[in-house]
Amino acid sequence: MKQNIPIETHPFPPFLPEGAQVLMLGTFPPKPNRWAMEFFYPNKTNDMWKIMGHIFYADRYKFFDAVSKTYRLEELKAFLEEKHIALYDTATRVRRLKDNASDKFLEIVETIDLKAFFKVCPTLKAVVTAGEKATGVIAEMANVETPRMGEMVECEFAGHRFKLFRMPSSSRAYPLALEKKAEAYEAMFRELGYEI
Repeated sequence: MKQNIPIETHPFPPFLPEGAQVLMLGTFPPKPNRWAMEFFYPNKTNDMWKIMGHIFYADRYKFFDAVSKTYRLEELKAFLEEKHIALYDTATRVRRLKDNASDKFLEIVETIDLKAFFKVCPTLKAVVTAGEKATGVIAEMANVETPRMGEMVECEFAGHRFKLFRMPSSSRAYPLALEKKAEAYEAMFRELGYEI
């Protein structure tokens, strides 16, 4: 039965601004029919870009265009470049065991080549994972205990030292108010020396 489920390959290239200090990783994008743009966290009901707007601009709709019901992608990319935030996901190839975006029903066929990311971005000092599945992938690679929600562990992998932060999932399916999610992300950014 599982053999009949097609394998999906990640639809986006990594977003790697020069001098990236933070690599944010989800698990895998939702199906294209859920996208409001062709970029990471593309679902308009996902809270990630609202969290970033809330933290850095005190405006959860900073990156959202309500008229076209999509995100202001160029503005978003400029923000990520300015803040030296890279984006990708922990899975590069998956099978959806149910026809949805839930991590629970996602079988990871191939994971991120983290070693290659450190080679391309030697300035990375933190890996930030959103959700339990994404965190588990990186913790297993780095051979560390999975940190608890909102916490961090020091890691060394492929000769590179970094902090692994486990953040709340930005999915609307994760039952936590946006303000509470934003609190966790803000504390993480402050710990990494960001001015907010």
